[in-house]
Amino acid sequence: MTISTIGMIAALLTTAAYIPQAYKTIKTRSTKDLSIVTFSMLFVGTILWFVYGLYIHDTPLMLANGITATLSGIIFFMKISSAKKRRR
Repeated sequence: MTISTIGMIAALLTTAAYIPQAYKTIKTRSTKDLSIVTFSMLFVGTILWFVYGLYIHDTPLMLANGITATLSGIIFFMKISSAKKRRR
């Protein structure tokens, strides 16, 4: 098994871990029990990992973090939207 294969498997597993949360959040529109701090850190962190992957030309890093940034970004922006609605 090559190091790229290990990277792709790791990327697949860690990225797939966010799919159920994103699906449930989008389906229920509920972000009440989710931490805005956690998802803001995850969103920014995965964007930075994506940029780093671009810089070093690492496909598994770019794929995993591009998809994870998208999923965590959806949840993060839904959380912000929900918080704004509660303040009104």
